[in-house]
Amino acid sequence: MALAPNDVLALSNRAVALVRLGRAREAIACYDRAVAIAPDSADLLYSRAAELLGLRRFEDALACYERILTIVPNDIGALNNRAIACLNLGRVDEALASQDRALTVEPSSVVTLANRAALLVSLGRFEEALVDWEKVFAIEPEHRAFSLAANAAAKICDWQRTERYRRLVTKYVVDRSRIVNPHLLLMYCDDPLSQLECSKDHVRFQIPSPPSPLHVGARRRGERARIAYLSADFHEHATSYLTAGLLERHDRTRFEVFGISFGIDDGSQMRGRVVKAFDQFHDVRARSDLEVAKLLRALEIDIAVDLKGHTKDARFGIFAHRPAPIQVSYLGYPGTTGADFIDYVIADEIVLPFDQQSFYTEKIVHLPGCYQVNDRKREIATRTPTRAECGLSERGFVFCCFNNNFKITPPIFEVWMRLLEAVEGSVLWLVRDNAAAERNLRKETAARGIDPARLVFADRLALAEHLARHRVADLFLDTLPYNAHTTASDALWAGVPVLTCLGKTFAGRVAASLLYAVGLPELVTQSLEEYEALAIKLARDPGLLSTFRERLNENRPSAPLFDTDRFCSHIEQAYLTMLGMHDRGEKPRGFSVAPMTRSPAGELEQLG
Repeated sequence: MALAPNDVLALSNRAVALVRLGRAREAIACYDRAVAIAPDSADLLYSRAAELLGLRRFEDALACYERILTIVPNDIGALNNRAIACLNLGRVDEALASQDRALTVEPSSVVTLANRAALLVSLGRFEEALVDWEKVFAIEPEHRAFSLAANAAAKICDWQRTERYRRLVTKYVVDRSRIVNPHLLLMYCDDPLSQLECSKDHVRFQIPSPPSPLHVGARRRGERARIAYLSADFHEHATSYLTAGLLERHDRTRFEVFGISFGIDDGSQMRGRVVKAFDQFHDVRARSDLEVAKLLRALEIDIAVDLKGHTKDARFGIFAHRPAPIQVSYLGYPGTTGADFIDYVIADEIVLPFDQQSFYTEKIVHLPGCYQVNDRKREIATRTPTRAECGLSERGFVFCCFNNNFKITPPIFEVWMRLLEAVEGSVLWLVRDNAAAERNLRKETAARGIDPARLVFADRLALAEHLARHRVADLFLDTLPYNAHTTASDALWAGVPVLTCLGKTFAGRVAASLLYAVGLPELVTQSLEEYEALAIKLARDPGLLSTFRERLNENRPSAPLFDTDRFCSHIEQAYLTMLGMHDRGEKPRGFSVAPMTRSPAGELEQLG
């Protein structure tokens, strides 16, 4: 470079070296100089655009791909990557058009078919996505898009496909012949050992070479501990509905609370409330995992709390850099992350007993009562809609389940159909998730000799109105192997009893935890046979059901499940215990937080 500062090849090679050293910004500067000298070099532009994508500079990357396509109009790679940039900028139609164009050039491109299928899923067009994925598997049977296809099949309740996928999921996890998405496995399998191995394999695939930790040794010792919550869901989302009150109530004399957001800003009232709840809020959508990790290190965060795990839009790579001395999995993912860089998982004695520790890479922490935080400020609209306004008949028993459709599995649906048969005039009220699921569920209903009209689908509403319409339901029916989580606490908050069956793993035991914490343990059954029998009994005995409803309404104001202040004290004690162990040089270990109780004056006091 000293001898020939304008040598394009030297500039390009220097950029490659900088990329491999992890110095992406300097690499882009090199590419900029090279492109200025050779503006029509598609190869240079392609390399530059790839680094811009990696740095999440999507506008700049898009401009680069547009330039490439003026030089090489039918370049498959540029068309595919242009779609990725458009998608991250929210320009979904342009992303789809780019992939459609790529497939006209090369109809059998596995990469393009898989990318278009993933995009169609984001648009809720699951059936079209499955057509693309079937083409992918016909060309390349071992393609890693398997998890996405199995997820789409579950979302539309295509049980012929899901049964086939279930067999394959089990095989792939057992023989470790293919990477399966851990969140998908929660829908298909309730074996804790399989869930552990699946998560560990997924983490190794995502992060094959663990980076050097950014934090080593002692932590900063300030007057207040610094807690950072990381999520893509600080907007109108179930995570924010649950956590907003906690974020507002953290004891600011002992804690500084930071929000690290890598999700959309929807401009909603909830977004504004959550942002205001933090002492500092950082929108890091445009930053790489390493840059976010370095930000956490610069902020001297003591405890980094992951609210995503292996769910949609997670940024697990941030934690792989070990930016904080203590790293915690909480709320977003009901299972083990399988990552050795996550120290603790926050749970309770029902969802995750200590005897399950061997199936978790994290150390288990028990909060008293229920692990799930709830926000007492969740508003319920004053006006209750009529049954007719909800599409329900004025008479007859209303079973409801507002879970996402992917949680509805054939065994639980068989039970529901027998309930409709046993309880004359009853209906099953479900959430309208997508047209394909509705069509398939009605078909399955008819196949069992039940009038499909007895399934009623509810459109999505704003939360306050959605909670209000619960009042016209009689009994909320839970699902297995993946329970209602936020939807169960919504029902209880709105005054509707929830009937559940205790599952084998965290995802299938959440509703039981909620019911114990709200004082309705009798509604936790131990088998589907017991679940079915109790559902029929409650539907046929209005007095018994009324007893549970009255108890729920009496308990709600004081129940531990909805006592946000009490919960806040418990989780803060958990954080302080973690910090104490770290400061004493001890390795993380499982523990239980002693419960707080309220004195006659209403003050919280520690027990034990």
